[in-house]
Amino acid sequence: MLHAIVMAGGSGTRFWPASRNDKPKQLLRMTGEASMIQATCRRLEGMVPPEQLYIFTAQHLVEPIAEQLPEVPPTSIVGEPHKRDTAPCIGLAALLVQKNDPDGTMVVMPSDHVISPEADFRQAIQAAAALVDAQPETIVTFGISPTYPAETFGYIERGKRLEAPGLNAFEVVRFREKPKGEVAQEYFDSGNFYWNAGIFIWKAKTVLDAIKKHEPEMFAHLETIANAWGTPQQAEVFDREFGSIQGKSIDYAVMEHHEHIVVVEAPFNWDDVGNWQSMARLHGQDESGNTHLGEVLAIDSNGCIVRGEHGHLVVTLGTQELIIVHTPDATLVADKSREEDIREVVKKLQSGELRRYL
Repeated sequence: MLHAIVMAGGSGTRFWPASRNDKPKQLLRMTGEASMIQATCRRLEGMVPPEQLYIFTAQHLVEPIAEQLPEVPPTSIVGEPHKRDTAPCIGLAALLVQKNDPDGTMVVMPSDHVISPEADFRQAIQAAAALVDAQPETIVTFGISPTYPAETFGYIERGKRLEAPGLNAFEVVRFREKPKGEVAQEYFDSGNFYWNAGIFIWKAKTVLDAIKKHEPEMFAHLETIANAWGTPQQAEVFDREFGSIQGKSIDYAVMEHHEHIVVVEAPFNWDDVGNWQSMARLHGQDESGNTHLGEVLAIDSNGCIVRGEHGHLVVTLGTQELIIVHTPDATLVADKSREEDIREVVKKLQSGELRRYL
């Protein structure tokens, strides 16, 4: 059976002040009427029933996620007591899947990407799951054909084309970290690199065997947690054992070591919605290059991204290349070229007397 794991633990700091500790990016509506996590789960409808879906998140987000996803069983929304990156999260999910379905296949994905058309996404996932069922040692990941030499994404280098019904599939040569400008340009020009979408399909047993082999200490802690799952000791054991794990990404723990990895060229549109400037891609621009979300009046303004709240008018007059985000208790005005420094704003708020605005 196919099981889905949605990773929803991110803090979305680059979307401050809209994104806050108790309502990060994945709980916000960035496109349409659904929040990002709602859209992610709806994308799985008809393919993965709610009882075969796990949401992994931070402990303090369990309740707000449950409110947004009433169809998901409460026991399937797992609040991690400590932040430990993706490998421990995925390993525990695989153990829980294997408890109920020893031969289970998993699709793992982030909660905060925009993907369309949904029909193409479902078809690709089902074809990749069929490939994994036929070749249980294989791990499938999805690559996005780059449209520019991005420095903010990891890359996957592809090799020989493979025979895979319904998929444009290739051997993986290697995974590459986020590159600097010249290297990113080389990747882009070569035509042999994809952006790493962070979407994986594998057998639960396969990923567990890999973690046990390459991260035996991590596996031991995870196995102890899984053995206590559903018992009165679950919370205590989860807190103690998960906190003892050295955090590591699944890329470092498994993907860089595994021998049978296939990258599939994604047949769907994908956007990781990584910062405010992605709003221009998702919502378009007017003739002056402005993107407006909410009630905005722009006069002699160019290249601005403005997001306001319902019932509050934002007026820009003679502004150029700004990001303006209004919320009921905080407003951001930033030069677009300084967008990455929004993280520094959050750090300053964390260390000062203004923590209430986080």
